[in-house]
Amino acid sequence: MTDGIRRRWRTLSPRTRALLLVHAAGFLEGTGTHAADLAQRGLHAYSSYALPAQVFFVALIVLDPLVAVLVLGARPVGVPLAVAVMAADAFANWFVNWSWLCADWSRLLRPVGLLPITLFALFVLATSRPLWRALSADPAVAWAPPIREDAPDGPPKGRTDHGSQPRRNGAHR
Repeated sequence: MTDGIRRRWRTLSPRTRALLLVHAAGFLEGTGTHAADLAQRGLHAYSSYALPAQVFFVALIVLDPLVAVLVLGARPVGVPLAVAVMAADAFANWFVNWSWLCADWSRLLRPVGLLPITLFALFVLATSRPLWRALSADPAVAWAPPIREDAPDGPPKGRTDHGSQPRRNGAHR
């Protein structure tokens, strides 16, 4: 099993490896935070929040390390899962903290809490497409810009597969 992971990591660019490591570190830090909350206060650690938020924050004990394992394994499915988990995590945190944020917006600038969660969520969202392409495609062309079929020059010379991709007007070839 580790041979497959090593082989996948060897084919990745240094930029992709660095992004995967940052993603994994962020999700493992989230795991540690939620685990510490549960260890200190038990299952009622988030009892001051609405029930769906409580369930979600406890579920992050499983979801965060799952994302980290998938990302460290260079699995393409880890990227959309990371986006979904971080989007939901950021939304849930903004939702439960909205009242105090409205009362004093300067609390957003604190280095612990909502600011790092929001910044990490934006980072995950911003890097998801390049990571998805790098993990799903041929490593040699993963960071190249996408080929536009509707470009003035058309598709690259020698390319014969026209597939069933829609044109700009919605018609298929």
